[in-house]
Amino acid sequence: MKQTRPAPDIWLLICILALLAIGIIMVYSAGSVLAFHDYGDSFYFVKRQALFAVLGLVAMFVTANVDYRVWRKYAKPILIACFIMLIAVLIPGIGVVRGGARSWLGIGSFGIQPSEFMKLGMILFLAHWLSKEPGKIKTFTTGLLPPLGLIGLAFGIIMLQPDLGTGTVMMGASMLIIFTAGARMKHLSLLALGGVAGFAALIAAAPYRLQRITAFLDPWSDPLGAGYQIIQSLYAIGPGGLAGLGLGMSRQKYSYVPEPQTDFIFSILAEELGFIGGMIVLLLFLVLVWRGMRVAMTVPDAFGSLLGVGIVGMVAVQVIINIGVVIGMMPVTGITLPLISYGGSSLTLMLTALGILVNLSRYAR
Repeated sequence: MKQTRPAPDIWLLICILALLAIGIIMVYSAGSVLAFHDYGDSFYFVKRQALFAVLGLVAMFVTANVDYRVWRKYAKPILIACFIMLIAVLIPGIGVVRGGARSWLGIGSFGIQPSEFMKLGMILFLAHWLSKEPGKIKTFTTGLLPPLGLIGLAFGIIMLQPDLGTGTVMMGASMLIIFTAGARMKHLSLLALGGVAGFAALIAAAPYRLQRITAFLDPWSDPLGAGYQIIQSLYAIGPGGLAGLGLGMSRQKYSYVPEPQTDFIFSILAEELGFIGGMIVLLLFLVLVWRGMRVAMTVPDAFGSLLGVGIVGMVAVQVIINIGVVIGMMPVTGITLPLISYGGSSLTLMLTALGILVNLSRYAR
């Protein structure tokens, strides 16, 4: 008699699909004015987002139905491919410059962002590597330094683009995997001190990053310069009140909030749907993270557990940074809100990764 395959976590699926639906609606609402101004078509952004949502859902369906243990065999080739794409981006004539960063591969308006794929590639490889010899991570030189060197190499190449936001998310998810794998706290504490010093050096090396730090501390000290984005974001959130101005009724999307359909889409959502709408979105993310961590803790093997932790960590870190920037609690970094913001590479990659998490949920106890 054929054995019935276990069903996936239904709450996890509901959260993913609900956030995706909210995202498509908000991409149209937040980006329609800019789309009409730049392209003469109010539906320009939402049509592309819907296309990538379909592609992402197909990818999620595939990964949700492929045994997660299969990815262990392909972890190394996937990581190598991600490194090749990252290096290709830096080659003039191959990499495409958008928004001041050489972060894209593609032709015309269609392109992919290899740094987005590196996030998942690194998670897959680290889960494979660290689950082979579980106790080795407790040794500093032979267990902890090699994966850290690999993460540092990827982060360094991403910073050459430069893309601090994506690099930070990759680093955060990777360190969460290393912590879960059993690294010693004293080793991680020493590395954290070194990381803070390195982060400070990165900020000091680029004047625009230092301006973002000072703007974060006091955005009104430079309201038309470095503090402009944070101020306009807060001007959007404030009038939203409890229930919002109404879907489509944002005033700040009329060329006040920069890129309202991407990095600052949550500020437009809060303006139009208010505190209630914003809390619903945050609650959906919270349930997604909770169910994802539950899956990671109950999956039967170390590879699956570390893989689940990495995927959930990628989502959580990205949400924390994006929301933190939008509400003025963190310096401005160019990073999207998962499943909500406009962006083909980020949306497709996120749905692909979440498909793997859904597959993991089939095997959770």
